[in-house]
Amino acid sequence: METITSSTEISQLFSSGKRIKTPYLTLIVGERACGKPRGDVEQHGPSGRVAFIAGKKLGNAVWRNRAKRRMRAVCRDLGGPWPNLDVIFLAKGSLCRVSYGKVLQTCGDATRRLASGKEGCSGEESTRTC
Repeated sequence: METITSSTEISQLFSSGKRIKTPYLTLIVGERACGKPRGDVEQHGPSGRVAFIAGKKLGNAVWRNRAKRRMRAVCRDLGGPWPNLDVIFLAKGSLCRVSYGKVLQTCGDATRRLASGKEGCSGEESTRTC
């Protein structure tokens, strides 16, 4: 699973990516054009990439590590990373308080809505709940 490591690319996804909000995490999705630069970085290959973010405001190191493990498992179970897409998994405080099955179900519903084109916000509207 290839991860997004550049802070420039992560910042660009935060500003221009589509946000899909669930009760347990937020998915930020952006297209990855093969061979075209995004920011200052040249991209290689059609495979998708992911990033997992659990902020310090939400909990201590134990909680953040547990949240990242859970998000990686959700990504794998949903078939990610997805070709030609960069996806950021952004944890919310309730992620580790519910069963894994609930998290997987709500994220699966969100990715199906995105695939059908019924979901997503971009630009200035990204602060509204989708």
